[in-house]
Amino acid sequence: MPAWLLVVWPLVAVGASYLLGNVPFGLLVGKLFYKIDVRRYGSGNIGATNIFRTLGPGPALVVLIGDAGKGALAVLLGWLAGRGSPEWMFLAGIAAISGHNWPAVLGFKGGRGIATSLGVIATLMPQVTLIIVGIWLMVLAFSRYVSLASISAAVALPVTLLFFPQPGIYALGSLILSAFALYRHIPNMKRLMAGKEFKIGQKVSAEDKDREP
Repeated sequence: MPAWLLVVWPLVAVGASYLLGNVPFGLLVGKLFYKIDVRRYGSGNIGATNIFRTLGPGPALVVLIGDAGKGALAVLLGWLAGRGSPEWMFLAGIAAISGHNWPAVLGFKGGRGIATSLGVIATLMPQVTLIIVGIWLMVLAFSRYVSLASISAAVALPVTLLFFPQPGIYALGSLILSAFALYRHIPNMKRLMAGKEFKIGQKVSAEDKDREP
């Protein structure tokens, strides 16, 4: 293989991963099967949590699998194009998360990236994933706030890596993933502080979207 292809193919994989992240499973499920735009409901988010509130557990599970699958597939693309390079695998994963959070097809207004991040982390670091998911479930059980559980898991991710030696790019990437998640959850943090955040299982309507700060 020519030397220049060793760089071009991984870059193509990163670009393809961003486009893959653009696929809005939440929006597609709402429009194709329920004839509604989920961006008008609850948090206005296209992720699995808002789908759960708006449409129920079945559609939410489909969206969760689809969004997590984007992250996992992106890592696979990075692995194939980068010939197993951890750097290209993580870069492709971050590209997919970026595509989900800031999709060009939706005017760069996307989701929070938690499920897609889960797909990336689960593919690269299964042991770390079990701990992070455990923290997420524990916080959710005590608080009933999905957003608080996700924020807690995001903070815990880079800390957890201190106890599980990983390639250097994974440590740096975990900081980027954590920063992405915290930044995307700023509106949720504001609602939590104002006591206006939605709890798990709470049904929402289009009017609820209009009342959000």
